[in-house]
Amino acid sequence: MKIGLALGSGSARGWAHIGVIEGLAELGITPSIICGSSIGALVGAAYVSGKLDRLRERVLGLTRLNMAMYFHVRLSGRGVVSKKKLHAFLADCVSEEGRLIESLPLRYAAVATELKTGREFWFRTGPVLDAVWASIALPGLFPPVAAGNRWLLDGGLVNPVPVSVCRALGADTVIAVNLNGDVLGRHLRPHDESRTEGGFPYVHQHDGLGKIPSLFGTVASAVDIVQDRITRSRMAGDPPDILLAPRLSHMGLLDFYRAEESIREGRACVMRMQSGIETLFGSEMGKTMSESFDWRQDFHC
Repeated sequence: MKIGLALGSGSARGWAHIGVIEGLAELGITPSIICGSSIGALVGAAYVSGKLDRLRERVLGLTRLNMAMYFHVRLSGRGVVSKKKLHAFLADCVSEEGRLIESLPLRYAAVATELKTGREFWFRTGPVLDAVWASIALPGLFPPVAAGNRWLLDGGLVNPVPVSVCRALGADTVIAVNLNGDVLGRHLRPHDESRTEGGFPYVHQHDGLGKIPSLFGTVASAVDIVQDRITRSRMAGDPPDILLAPRLSHMGLLDFYRAEESIREGRACVMRMQSGIETLFGSEMGKTMSESFDWRQDFHC
C-alpha cells in the first residue's frame, strides 16, 4: 500500500505539519508520497530532504524579534519578505541548494498557481527550492515566481490540500492535513486593544460594528475564505481517507514564532484520530511504505 500525505496551506499554522509527521511516525505510518501546497510544500520538502529535525530546531528558535529580520517594507510590488534572508533559511533547513526533486528518496510534488490562467501547476521535477519558492508565493508577501514561461503564485489559491496530487502520483491511501477548517472570520473577531493581527494593528471605529478590520486582517480573511471554499469543494469530489484538522484558529497568518504550540497541536491531532488510523491501516501499521519503483512518469494536471 502506497500512502500519500497531503500537507495543506495555512501560513504560520503550517508548523503543525511537523507535529503531524512526528505523530504518524509514532503510530508506524511512513508515507511514501508527499505533496504540499504553500507551507505544506515547505515542510514536506524538509521531510523528504532529511532536514525535518533541522527545520524543527530553527522554527522553535523563532521569536517576535528575530522574525522581523525576514520582513521589510516595500512599495515596489515585490513583496514584504526579505528574499535573501529567507533563501538562506530554506537552504539551511529545507533542502540543499541545487538538489533536484527527482533525486529525492520519496515521491514529492509542490503545488503552485499559474498567474495568467489561474490553473494549478505541479512541480514534480527540477530544483526543490524553486518548487518551494513558487508554492509559498502568497500575494502581498512574496512576488510571483518565474518558472519557464510562467509566473507562479501560492499553491493554496487553487489546491489548498492537494489530495488529488497524491492520488495522481500513485497513492492508494491519502492522509490529508487541512489547516484552515476552523479559521473563517477569525481575523475579524473582537480583539483586545493591546493586541495586533498577524503583526499588524487593528484600526478602531466606535460604532455598531466595533473595530474596522485592518488592511492585513481583511486580506488574511479573504485568503481564508478562498482556501476554505476551494478545500470544501475539492475534498467533496475527492475526499482523503483520513482528514487531520489541527485546531489552530487562534493563530495569526504571520505567527511563525509560535511553532511550539503549533507542532504540539499537530501531534495531538494525530493522536485524536488514532483509532481511525489504526482501523484504516490495520496490519500495515509499522511497515515501511516506500516501495521502490520509477515514479517519474508523465503525469499531467
